[in-house]
Amino acid sequence: MQLTLIGIGTGNPEHLTLQAIRAINAQDMILIPRKGAGKADLAELRRAICDEVLTNPTTRIVEFDLPVRDEATPDYRQRVDDWHDAIALAWVNAMGGTSVGKVALLVWGDPSLYDSTLRIAARLNPAPQIEVIPGITSLQALTAAHAIPINDIGAPFVVTTGRRLRDGGWPAGVDTLAIMLDGACAFQTLPPEGVHIWWGGYVGMKEQITCEGPLAEVSARIIQMRAEARESHGWIMDIYILRKM
Repeated sequence: MQLTLIGIGTGNPEHLTLQAIRAINAQDMILIPRKGAGKADLAELRRAICDEVLTNPTTRIVEFDLPVRDEATPDYRQRVDDWHDAIALAWVNAMGGTSVGKVALLVWGDPSLYDSTLRIAARLNPAPQIEVIPGITSLQALTAAHAIPINDIGAPFVVTTGRRLRDGGWPAGVDTLAIMLDGACAFQTLPPEGVHIWWGGYVGMKEQITCEGPLAEVSARIIQMRAEARESHGWIMDIYILRKM
């Protein structure tokens, strides 16, 4: 079996590369996960991408219900590992085994950046031949939305998570942070003085919302915007950059 992981950007069909479009049309099967009623938009966006670019009449689209993490498992890493095992099994069940020829998953953003699809694929037995098609990341979409470079000249930056920012504070040795996977607005835990934030939700999509400014001045506004957007859509994907000025 060949498993192709296709980066699709942030849900905008215009983010697809020509390589991604060719890969979509080369498949025997495309798997689309369903994440429940509250996140039905995510499956619908994948369907819309296939409707727009899939012209191969022999390619089958198969949907499956994505398992959820068991929050009762106290250890975070064990909780994630168990979840990934369950997702790998869901893939196999959706495919009807591993004897199918070419199968693809449409991966939000890019498979290399804070995405576990490659780690889940490594659980399959027998191991498939894996092909990765890169995609536009939410980080790229955020910097484009604000028309900014992420780094100062010759300066490093750190890409990390809201959990690590909350638990460990600002990493030493860098002035610029890109924060992903933050469901609790961890920027609230920082001393806001001298920090600028560039925030975006649904970046690159038609629902895109953004806010930027001194953290001390716009923190409350971002929290309100995020809450209202999540209430309206039932889900939110957001990302932000912090910089010491």
